[in-house]
Amino acid sequence: MKSHELFFVILLSIGAIQGFIYAIILWRTHSQNRIANKFLASILFFFTYRLVVEILKLFGVGYSDDIFYHLLLEYNWIYGALIYFFVKAYVSPNFKFNWRQDWVHFLPVIIEFAWSNFIKSQNFYWDGTRESLTWLGYWGYVVWMQWPTQYVISAALIIIYISKAENLLKLQHFDSYDILPEKTKWIRRVLTVMKWYSVLVILVVLIDFIGFDYAFNRSYHYFIFVGMALITYWLGLEGYNRKNETPIKLKTILDPKEREQLQHISDQLKVLMEKDQVFKEPDLSLSKLSKELGVKSYLVTKCLGIIHETKFNDFVNAYRIEEVKRLLSDPKNDQFTLLSLAFDAGFNSKASFNRAVKKLTGKSPSALKH
Repeated sequence: MKSHELFFVILLSIGAIQGFIYAIILWRTHSQNRIANKFLASILFFFTYRLVVEILKLFGVGYSDDIFYHLLLEYNWIYGALIYFFVKAYVSPNFKFNWRQDWVHFLPVIIEFAWSNFIKSQNFYWDGTRESLTWLGYWGYVVWMQWPTQYVISAALIIIYISKAENLLKLQHFDSYDILPEKTKWIRRVLTVMKWYSVLVILVVLIDFIGFDYAFNRSYHYFIFVGMALITYWLGLEGYNRKNETPIKLKTILDPKEREQLQHISDQLKVLMEKDQVFKEPDLSLSKLSKELGVKSYLVTKCLGIIHETKFNDFVNAYRIEEVKRLLSDPKNDQFTLLSLAFDAGFNSKASFNRAVKKLTGKSPSALKH
């Protein structure tokens, strides 16, 4: 084996081992993302299988007419559908795979499996002459083995299904839940890389087919399978690190009477904050605020969570930060330090002020001056 082929085998082996290990972990992970993790594990399994087949071919196994040539079949047309169903399961809280409706998405790989068996069976009839094969057997072999048909269709299916998956991620708001964009950024990155990788695969094999001797020149394999190994390695890491992550936020469905009650509490809160400016009280607490409103604490918490989509401390601190900004904008306060103005706005310590500003604005307290 040549040195560059050995290096090629090492790279593919790293991707295959990583993919196989994480596929097992994800398959056995029991969490609310269980179904999505199984689809992701399936993607890694099939990527790993394809890498292993390529490694075996470099060692002369399954490359010529031997038993492994007939056993190591192609499953390249399954990737796109698995990617789509992984994303769909990941962002749909009540996803269930319906075989009666969804099996059609796996029709391409069924066709690929059947056609691959048919083409490889031609070796039993071929005696070295074209006449020993039927018209379908001969041209099927040419199209399948000497043209880049498998790669072009596989890459095209990935592009089509990634486009469908990206459309799912664009629909962020539903009646019972919202998709959290910050929790799906990693999927968007993976989809973008895989889509452009697939475009490059099509270009590379077509250039090799048109301009070079595709049927007997395997140099294009280095680009294709090193890219697949890198994606397998990366996808395994990303999936493992986020196997228990929640990409959605369920909405609480209220009856009209309950929503009216919470909206009334919200209106009262607005008066207390904007007119009475109770946020300036350093010792303001949920229980004290509830007493001011004349309602139970849990109703205030529920109001803040559902109507304002926030928590008590963040709600109060947001008003305090706005007050600090107002005070900073008044030239009469130039003589005061930022911390003293923060105390005037209701913060009771430097640490709590710094934490609140960083959490709610993403910036340092000094940035409030600008």
